[in-house]
Amino acid sequence: MQSTSIRTRAKLAFGATISVTLLLTGCTNSEPAAGYPSGPVTMTAGAGPGSGFDLTIRSVVDALQAEGIVDVPLPVQNRPGGSGADFLAEMVQDHGGADDQVAVTSLSMMVNQESGASPYGYSDVTMIARLMSEYYVVVTRPDSPFRNLGDLMAGIEADPSGIAVGAANDDELPFALLVSAAGGDPSSVRYVTHEGGGDQIAALTAGDIDVAIGGVSEFVDQVTAGDLAALGVLAENPVPGLDVPTAAEQGLDVTLSNWRGLYGPPDMPADALDYWQTALAQMVQTQTWKEIAERSKFTTTFMIDDEFQTFLAATQEDVDAGLRVAPR
Repeated sequence: MQSTSIRTRAKLAFGATISVTLLLTGCTNSEPAAGYPSGPVTMTAGAGPGSGFDLTIRSVVDALQAEGIVDVPLPVQNRPGGSGADFLAEMVQDHGGADDQVAVTSLSMMVNQESGASPYGYSDVTMIARLMSEYYVVVTRPDSPFRNLGDLMAGIEADPSGIAVGAANDDELPFALLVSAAGGDPSSVRYVTHEGGGDQIAALTAGDIDVAIGGVSEFVDQVTAGDLAALGVLAENPVPGLDVPTAAEQGLDVTLSNWRGLYGPPDMPADALDYWQTALAQMVQTQTWKEIAERSKFTTTFMIDDEFQTFLAATQEDVDAGLRVAPR
């Protein structure tokens, strides 16, 4: 991926792909060992219900089972903590060599490691596949005094401690870039940490926070229903089916998306890795998955093996550069 300049523009793509691309040429041609999987495989979201992790892993399970691609039980568990950092540590420390554990991850894995929140990163586990990317969006209550991102940035400049911003650990970075692009001080923002969209929606409804930032899929149903108001989406162009102006259209040159994918334990057996890469390659081509992607407003960007590793390395460099511009 081409290196992104951030000296003159507060703009980071983190490997975002605008068009749907199914990069299947890297898929393994080998057949997984007969008999795998022979029992349940636990599918873990390292955040609570309604989070991007939760929505992603449940979408994967739904698609795999609806299409008959995987015929063993795939129990989903939510293990919130540190935007995925807590379960990542457990995966590394307790499940090495296992073939019955799969978890979802995202940009948060990199932000946590680069910021010192976690000692572990993608090189410590078995990265299975990148599945998709989605843009960040800033939301608030319908009765909020903030009608757009300009209002919000002005409010933060006038009284940064008076505005509570709900954000998971990795969501602080895109919000800080917005503040920086508006000429403000990112370190002045008062964040209230939440594991994901479900917690953020509850906090907004209760009045505990003033605005929230997260992936479009975490808020799209509430925005469409009018239960939340979206102030801006961090996309190059308006998101089809979502009547929300981009940050750039509002004078803030910030474009940012989050990737999500699946990983397994360190030293995951080769036959298990082959199985999941093959199953997921089939899944992203199904009608069920395409309908999920359309509903959730994310872009399928399937990658495995060397292509995935190249993407991860380049994105890690972008995260490091982004944290230098807008440190958490």
